[in-house]
Amino acid sequence: MIYKPIGIPMTELQHITIYRDELEAMRLCDLLDMTQETAGNKMGISRGTVQRLLSSARKKIIKAVAERKALCIEKEENTKPT
Repeated sequence: MIYKPIGIPMTELQHITIYRDELEAMRLCDLLDMTQETAGNKMGISRGTVQRLLSSARKKIIKAVAERKALCIEKEENTKPT
């Protein structure tokens, strides 16, 4: 899925990739007002990992909006230990 500024062809835009786990961390913490600990429990990851995902996602989204870049939502990044 891609979100882009209106009026600029995709061929002229730089892309920023945001992963579904970053988006899910933002949804849980920012939209549903969960604590990072609660969100981590729901996602099956540590609170620290949620904090890292939130920081990364927020920077990517504001960069895409402020610098008029396409925001590409990709499948889940591997955040769980293997």
